[in-house]
Amino acid sequence: MTEQNHALVIVDVQNDFCEGGALAVTGGAAVAAAIADHVNEARDRYTAVVATRDWHVDPAGHFAAASLEDRDAAPDYVRSWPVHCVAGTPGAELHPDLSAEDLEIDAEFLKGQHADGYSGFDGAEGDPDTVRSGEEDSAPAGPYGATRGAAHAADDGASLDDWLREADVDALTVVGLATDHCVRATVLDALEAGYEVTVRTDLVAGVDEAASQAALHEMEAAGALLRAGD
Repeated sequence: MTEQNHALVIVDVQNDFCEGGALAVTGGAAVAAAIADHVNEARDRYTAVVATRDWHVDPAGHFAAASLEDRDAAPDYVRSWPVHCVAGTPGAELHPDLSAEDLEIDAEFLKGQHADGYSGFDGAEGDPDTVRSGEEDSAPAGPYGATRGAAHAADDGASLDDWLREADVDALTVVGLATDHCVRATVLDALEAGYEVTVRTDLVAGVDEAASQAALHEMEAAGALLRAGD
């Protein structure tokens, strides 16, 4: 496998998944900083660097709360979650260490608008930091605070798979949050799609330690290479 067809996929390193966020992963901020360091040191190894984001509008049962007013709803932290990464809100932004411009992130893929959206391969290319702000675009698009402009930030965008194939990419290194959920789903979908996949175990963090270890074993058994460090 050559360096010319290798992409780095940064999964969901967003404010709501880092310390201080609505669904914080322990070590999330440290992972964000470490990924930034890796990109700054190794950007020329990758043909492309892409990022995925949860970008929820009204994802049905993915949130325990039926709306922002339903504050007593208790998530089970397996299939239902606190409200997080609502499209266009600060919680859905990339962690400050992961400036798309500073790190030369080539494309972002938004997922989970109306579903769980665990896998980056469920997303579509969008421009989340240039959400339109006209009167119509500012109208509410769901019960959790998304606006119409944010909700449609990825309309007609290419899928992650289509984008990677257009770039002639056939090998991926996957990093990000969370090991036992969106990293796992993205890696398994990438393997199923025929990509050679490496997971940088030093650049991921999970919600639950035991579940994260199980997810890493599952990814390895499915064909992913697990590697810590360069």
